[in-house]
Amino acid sequence: MSAPRAGMLQVFKAVFWSFLGIRKRSAHESDVARLHPAQIVVAGIIGGVLFVLTLILVVHVVIRHATG
Repeated sequence: MSAPRAGMLQVFKAVFWSFLGIRKRSAHESDVARLHPAQIVVAGIIGGVLFVLTLILVVHVVIRHATG
């Protein structure tokens, strides 16, 4: 019997920890059994976009504070 599919929160959690490069072998093996590749791709794209937007916001705030 296969493991139940992961919900979106578990997918985003797995992608977040993967972005940081911090993964336990047991967590990785659990993710492989539960996550569908399409879920990982979508969560990775969303995570990447949020990361870039956060960097843009931080730079905008710092520049505005430094010049204002």
